[in-house]
Amino acid sequence: MDINQKNTEKQSKLSPKIDEEKSCSCQQQGENHHPSKKEIEFLKKELEKEKDKFLRLFAEFENYKKRIQKERFDIFRDVHEQILIDLIPILDDFERGIKELRKYQDEHSVKGIFLIQEKLIKILKEKGLNKIKIKKGDDFNTDFHEAITQIPAMTENLKGKIIEIVESGYLLKEKIIRHAKVIIGK
Repeated sequence: MDINQKNTEKQSKLSPKIDEEKSCSCQQQGENHHPSKKEIEFLKKELEKEKDKFLRLFAEFENYKKRIQKERFDIFRDVHEQILIDLIPILDDFERGIKELRKYQDEHSVKGIFLIQEKLIKILKEKGLNKIKIKKGDDFNTDFHEAITQIPAMTENLKGKIIEIVESGYLLKEKIIRHAKVIIGK
C-alpha cells in the first residue's frame, strides 16, 4: 500500500468524528446564546470604529498617492529645467562662433553652423525656452536685465538705456532662468 493512501484512510476515519463534535458544539452554542441589546450596540459601535479607521486609512493612502505623484512631477520638471539651463551656454558658443567665422568670410561654414544653431533653437523653443527680446536703446529693466557696468552715455537720451548687450537672457515658459547681461548708459 502507498503511504499517501494510508494517510487518506486515516483521515477519512477521523473526519466523521470531528464533524459530529463540531455540529454538537454549534448546536449547544445556538441554543444557549441569544445576543442581548447591549452586545448588539457594542458590536455596532465596534463596526463603526472599524469603518472610520478604514475610511481614514483609505483617505490617507489617497493623499499619499497624490503627494508622491506631485513630487515625481516636480522632480521631472526640475530636471527638465536644469537640462535647458545647461544648454544655454552652448547657444552662446554658437553665437560667438558664427561671429568669428563671419570675420573670415567663409559663408559655407557659417551657413552650416547657423543651420545647426537654428535646429537647436527650434527644439529648445518647443520645450519652452525663449530668448528675452531686447535691443540697444531699450529701457533698462531689472526684471529682465542685469547691468554688468555703466558707461557715460554719448547722448542725453541714452541715459538709463541699454547701450550694449553682452549676453542674452532666457525665459523658460514665463520664468526667467537667466537675465540678459547688458551695459547701460549713465
